[in-house]
Amino acid sequence: MTINMEELKEIIIKELFLEDITPGDIDDNAPLFGGGLGLDSLDAVELVVIIQKHFNVEIKDMDEGRVAFESIKSLASFIEEHQKS
Repeated sequence: MTINMEELKEIIIKELFLEDITPGDIDDNAPLFGGGLGLDSLDAVELVVIIQKHFNVEIKDMDEGRVAFESIKSLASFIEEHQKS
């Protein structure tokens, strides 16, 4: 199943209560943490729960999270690869 990146951005914006940000403001390849979207470690914990809730995909450890949370594009790919049909 292909993940719609705009929809993924909308979910992240809504669930993390990101104010004054639209899906169009988020570059698909920009880092989610640090200089990109500017998320922090608390947001990472929340993102794990959000991905589980919306996509039924579990991020099992920090190594998986580090790969998945590099960007919107990498997160969409991670979800696609791990989603159960």
